[in-house]
Amino acid sequence: MTPSVNVVAIDGPAGAGKSTIARELARVLNLPYLDTGAMYRGITCAALRKGIDPSDDAAVAELALITQLDISEDGLLVDGIDATADIRGEAVTRAVSSVAANSEVRRDLRERQRSWVASRGGGVVEGRDIATVVFPDARLKVFLTASPLVRAQRRVAQIGGDVDQIARDIAERDHKDSTRIDSPLRESENAMLVDTSNRSIEDVVNQIAEVFHG
Repeated sequence: MTPSVNVVAIDGPAGAGKSTIARELARVLNLPYLDTGAMYRGITCAALRKGIDPSDDAAVAELALITQLDISEDGLLVDGIDATADIRGEAVTRAVSSVAANSEVRRDLRERQRSWVASRGGGVVEGRDIATVVFPDARLKVFLTASPLVRAQRRVAQIGGDVDQIARDIAERDHKDSTRIDSPLRESENAMLVDTSNRSIEDVVNQIAEVFHG
């Protein structure tokens, strides 16, 4: 694999600020932005729309191969139908870990992610295995984190709900993501660790941009 000179790989758990920070960083660096989590949510959405159990690995893997995902700054189309709001809903959020643990789905989406970036000459890419698996040769690797309470509060601000319940859901998602067999969530050995708990978006973005230009 050739060096991904213009790739910033951003990983981290739910609620750490990946999407917000990655999107703004892409604007500052004038690079394309790719939310890989939205792709897994897109496959999950497709499965739920068709009545397929997200934990049925074989059926979901087969579905993933024929599901069209059109991802852009404006949102996500799944087989030509807008799924921008649906993929952030409770049903998809509760089911996406099962889909993300599916090795066949991961294999397919990793290739799509690499092709997406290659066709654009680089990008700011965020997810949970970007620095460790998808782009281990990225120019800059970042692992974002935040305290559990802050992460839960951010999710409530985004989608509503009870802080305690959201905190439990996040803890469950963390456990599933970090213990799955294929590409578990973990910090890359040479990643820049950034705690976003009590920092502004601008502050974090400026710090990462400075290191990128370093």
